[in-house]
Amino acid sequence: MQIPQGPDGPRPAGAVLTVCPLPDRPGVRAAGEISLSTRVTWEAALERLAAPGHEVFHVELSAVTFVDVAGASALALTAQSLGAGRRIVVSRPPLTLRRLLELFWPGLPALEVVE
Repeated sequence: MQIPQGPDGPRPAGAVLTVCPLPDRPGVRAAGEISLSTRVTWEAALERLAAPGHEVFHVELSAVTFVDVAGASALALTAQSLGAGRRIVVSRPPLTLRRLLELFWPGLPALEVVE
């Protein structure tokens, strides 16, 4: 899913975020940049992950080049909103996301970061 429009209409060329379902497990694979201009796409993907149905959701981010603080916050808030026993496993995130999570949300039990 790629959304070429931002909340204020068409966005200029630049940041793009593509999110697609994982073929072998519940979750998504994201590619591109998670920033102001792609926030709608990122938050829509996280909203679908938070829906009831599975205990573990996987978010594969090896093709994500950048995550801003708001994108990291959206991920952390989604993890915090999950019910007991549910979690998000983030695979191969960019260094910026790992640092933001360690700095602002250390030890969040519903969020697991793996290489």
